[in-house]
Amino acid sequence: DLLGLEQQEILMLMSELESVSGRFQYVVSEENITAIVDYAHTPDALKNVLETINSIRTKNEELITVVGCGGDRDKTKRPKMGHIASELSTKAIFTSDNPRSEVPETIIQDIESGVEPQNYRKTVSIVDRKQAIKTACQMAQPNDIILIAGKGHETYQEIKGERFDFDDFKIVKEFLKELQK
Repeated sequence: DLLGLEQQEILMLMSELESVSGRFQYVVSEENITAIVDYAHTPDALKNVLETINSIRTKNEELITVVGCGGDRDKTKRPKMGHIASELSTKAIFTSDNPRSEVPETIIQDIESGVEPQNYRKTVSIVDRKQAIKTACQMAQPNDIILIAGKGHETYQEIKGERFDFDDFKIVKEFLKELQK
């Protein structure tokens, strides 16, 4: 009993709350695959969101993480992001974020360098972010969880000085809907 309400009442009311765009924003498919989009773009933020998901998922639910790092930004965090994603996920897909002026493959190699040998088999690298999200959706089974980290609320991808329309949440919703057909 909290504030004169039963736990079930509180949970019902909370389920109607709108999430902040790009922060633990989620969609559940008809197959019961949960996709979460989060702005986690630092090692600390990624660790926190993965630990939160791991605290609520069951052992038979896979956690597939799609993550990249921005170009022309702190290069020292890249191996840390790879280490955290591969350590705290069942599978990790390394991909582009906002490569800016950098070569996406180089950024991904930096991310991969943080993966421990025992976790190599859990990781795959796909440069094209849209393809990486699609692959995560195809890998997922009913009750699995997909985390798409790094861009969150952003609705663009910055490549070589140009901004292209790109919305992680819209894209994952599209792919999950396609899988239902």
